Amino acid sequence: MAGQYRSDRRNRVSYLRPAITAMNGYVPGFQPDDVASWIKLNTNENPYPPSPKVVEAIQTEIGSNGASLRTYPSASSQRLREAAGRLYGFDPSWMIMANGSDEVLNNLIRACAGEGEDVGYVHPSYSYYSTLAEIQGAAVRTYGLTDSFKIEAFPEHYNGRVFFLTSPNSPLGFAFPLDYIEELAKDCGGLLVIDEAYADFADCNALALVKKYENIVVTRTFSKSYALAGMRLGLAIARPEIIAALDKIRDHYNLDRLAQAACVAALQDQPYFRESCRRIIETREWFTRELTAIGYSVIPSQANFVFASPPDRNGRRVYDGLFARKILVRLLSDPLLAHGLRISIGTREEMEATLAAMAEIG
Repeated sequence: MAGQYRSDRRNRVSYLRPAITAMNGYVPGFQPDDVASWIKLNTNENPYPPSPKVVEAIQTEIGSNGASLRTYPSASSQRLREAAGRLYGFDPSWMIMANGSDEVLNNLIRACAGEGEDVGYVHPSYSYYSTLAEIQGAAVRTYGLTDSFKIEAFPEHYNGRVFFLTSPNSPLGFAFPLDYIEELAKDCGGLLVIDEAYADFADCNALALVKKYENIVVTRTFSKSYALAGMRLGLAIARPEIIAALDKIRDHYNLDRLAQAACVAALQDQPYFRESCRRIIETREWFTRELTAIGYSVIPSQANFVFASPPDRNGRRVYDGLFARKILVRLLSDPLLAHGLRISIGTREEMEATLAAMAEIG
């Protein structure tokens, strides 16, 4: 028996792929248990609730006794594709719905990049790209940014399978100009995936380029501008042949009934959506001006957050001071970003309290 135990213990690690054993998992932003007692500005959530029509749609879907929940949801999410297609000006065959945009980012790598093939992205941007590529066994290639926020040393002909471009960029907040994105599309031999998680807070987006270039994919999330982070909803827009491939490899019931009901209702209530975005943008611009007035350096943002650096460029000091006051912001572990903080835009009252705390911390 003892010999059998030693054999089992010795072989236990062999059940896992070596790459999975060795890799570091993605670390999401801290979610406190007593969230109501914090000013929570660390995960770019919308400070306002979703449209009342979303709540109504979920309640209608549940019904009086929840009987609808015993059957599977629509496998195709067709109503959602049609609603999104009408809004964005695409046939539903160009749309796919996802369990958060992370699902479609993952499936794009699975569909396009084999083991050892290149997946590229800008550093700094969404570090989860690297995790997804490592899971697939793809090779990760990153490119830095110049002082003018252009990609440093990007090849004239990039032959990687997928290149992710986060625009507006997270964690820095700036957006790439459309003419620059268009040039990148011409330089990419594989897919150029434009991750537009924050595009609803920006002056423009790249949707028109999807019809112009066959290698462009645009991804969106409902977590930020639609205030549906808790429902896990996202989408991708691309040529029908790319969408058909993504359809093959997604979970066949990837969106539950309540998420589907919420998505359609959110898309249909555009007046509420636009007002929510307007309030966040207005607060972002005010907060940027006020931070600058107390000596912070703030990158002009097109997202629902700002990246700000204190005069002494010691992000940890300010983070700790805010944390002690029960204000959560994001201090990135990357040494390249340690001088600053990514601060989500909350309500005007939350940002006033945060500004007062930052002025007090100095």
